[in-house]
Amino acid sequence: MNTPFGIANLWLEGDGITRFVAIALLACSIITWVILLTRLWDLRNLRKLKPELDQFWHANSFEQGLQSFSTPSSNPYYQIAKSASSASVHHQGQSSNHRELLQTLNYSEWMARSIKNSIDGVAASLQKGLTFLGSTGATAPFIGLFGTVWGIYHALISISSSGSAQIDQVAGPIGEALIMTALGLAVAIPAVLGFNAINRANKLFVADLNRFGNDLLAYFVTGARVNSGE
Repeated sequence: MNTPFGIANLWLEGDGITRFVAIALLACSIITWVILLTRLWDLRNLRKLKPELDQFWHANSFEQGLQSFSTPSSNPYYQIAKSASSASVHHQGQSSNHRELLQTLNYSEWMARSIKNSIDGVAASLQKGLTFLGSTGATAPFIGLFGTVWGIYHALISISSSGSAQIDQVAGPIGEALIMTALGLAVAIPAVLGFNAINRANKLFVADLNRFGNDLLAYFVTGARVNSGE
């Protein structure tokens, strides 16, 4: 049954600003859910990589340990371990007639900085999308509120022009305007909850990376066997 009220009527009767606010909220909602689903899927796949650490540390050599990691191009553990190996070779392979600033650092300091830089790079990649989620969670309610205020303003003008202020003529337009506030909250709440959940999961994963980095540093500095790095 057709009704003169509701979201459809709000779109048809609204002006350009009302429609712009509605489109902006819809776009923010779509992007928010895309980010949420994508990041949660990525974190799920990253958690599946953790058992591979046992295979790495039980390997008979460092190269064999690297081969135990799956999907090297997207595996942060492999990337950190490979970067640490390259940093070690680079530091120890400097000739006396080709000195670099890195040689002012001892081997332990150089490896610690190199591993930390690798972990920081992975941590930075985990932050993608969080800025948008945080911004959406903070601004979407106010965007919806702006749409509500604008809608009420035009509703009151329309009512005053008609010269009638009966409850049935007031409730409909103002109720439609309040829909904008509800839409703003509907966009903001998933963004805020998703931001907090992903941020917490990122911190836990980075903590695992730091533990792995500390084990790698001990391995390269002390020269211990890979299978004794547990």
